[in-house]
Amino acid sequence: GMPAKKHVIDPESLTGKALEKEVCRRIRLARSRWKDHNNRACRAERTKAMDLYEKLSPEQRNQVPQELRVWLRYRSEKYFGKGK
Repeated sequence: GMPAKKHVIDPESLTGKALEKEVCRRIRLARSRWKDHNNRACRAERTKAMDLYEKLSPEQRNQVPQELRVWLRYRSEKYFGKGK
């Protein structure tokens, strides 16, 4: 079977830098699913990215590279609607 994951991160428990990094990772993942035209996977990852992004303070949001924020907000809103 599949090898066990060494550590499963619970995104709910992340804070600070770890949360910032996870947000960036999720957005990049969503973006690569997007490039693969895998819309369902993209939407799922983007939703997770959005949920985590919304936990960031304004200062933390500024640590997320702008291209990722722009993609999360605008690029995908056009296609996936305004979220919740």
